[in-house]
Amino acid sequence: MDKPTFLNNISSITIFILLLLAFFLLTVNTKNKLSNRLFAGFLLLTIFDLSSFFTEKYFEASLNFELFRMTISLLIMPIFYLYVKAVCHSDFRLKPNYLLLIIPFIIANLVFTPRLYLATAMENSYIFEHFKQMPEIRFFYIVVELQYVFYIILVFKTLKKYKEIYLENYTNANDSSYKWLFQMTVFFLIAHCIVFFRSAVRYTDYNFFLNSSTVIIEIIALLISCWFVLKALNNPNLFKGVDSNMVLVNKTVIPTEKESSQTPKPAEIASQIELVKKYVSENEPFLEPSLTIQELANQVNIPVRDLSVLINHHINQHFFDFINEYRIQKAMQILKNPSKNKLTVLEILYEVGFNSKSSFNTAFKKYTNQTPTEFRNS
Repeated sequence: MDKPTFLNNISSITIFILLLLAFFLLTVNTKNKLSNRLFAGFLLLTIFDLSSFFTEKYFEASLNFELFRMTISLLIMPIFYLYVKAVCHSDFRLKPNYLLLIIPFIIANLVFTPRLYLATAMENSYIFEHFKQMPEIRFFYIVVELQYVFYIILVFKTLKKYKEIYLENYTNANDSSYKWLFQMTVFFLIAHCIVFFRSAVRYTDYNFFLNSSTVIIEIIALLISCWFVLKALNNPNLFKGVDSNMVLVNKTVIPTEKESSQTPKPAEIASQIELVKKYVSENEPFLEPSLTIQELANQVNIPVRDLSVLINHHINQHFFDFINEYRIQKAMQILKNPSKNKLTVLEILYEVGFNSKSSFNTAFKKYTNQTPTEFRNS
């Protein structure tokens, strides 16, 4: 099998897998409809972009299609950014102001593309030969790269805030949605760097790198596509967002002028800390795997904002770690109890409020420097 046939086969398999996944996301009945549709849109735009591997040597016959495909690439990152926000925020909704994200695409089609059409009409034979070297095309690639950098920074900032809010307000140790989005963003960044390298090489004397970089790009695209499908199969209920209205503690501990006179005194803070710790120790609300700071605030009758500041700022622990510490202490009591030595580690972790073995082992080792099995044996 020659190299062009090999590359076409990889591209065909990749596009087929992505089309199948996009169709599944558009038709599956789930509560994550908006995020699924945004991800399906992202996949379809990516498929259209990947079509360049089929059309690159045929674009002379349909240059207009190639130009349209290039401008469509300006929609990929905005859709991906909206998808990340939809996964991270359970209350995410599409708003009219998000239409501003497609302004570069509109400008490209209203200003940039007509100039290219005119150029191709005037210098047809030359354009077919030197299309990629045209100043307009080079400028377009610069715009695409700047847009990519802008959105990749926005995505990482969104993920960072999501993780911080999650740790401060939730105790469910299953952060699979964050891992999924972070890993996917890193994979895309790596793949994009290779694509950028390939585009840069085109304008140098080292064109022999083009073929090898094309092979690498197509193989990475295929591997990422297979990874998407495996994730979807193994984690059908992958995503659990946080409320976008939640504010990080470091933004709430600075009181306004009006609030400064009402700031609790050290004695009051110590009293509240003792109250919360006593309640958690005696009533064991941590046994509920999905316990949130809102639920605990209702139980101890403290405003959720004040409780968040109390735990995250004054106790100097994330709510996530604060609750898990009690779970680990409970697990240690069970592991030391001779009458419960028949309980497996899996049974114990569910009993104390964890919902995954990996998160339980990680938390247990963090507090004891031992695994649960090592602790029991010792």
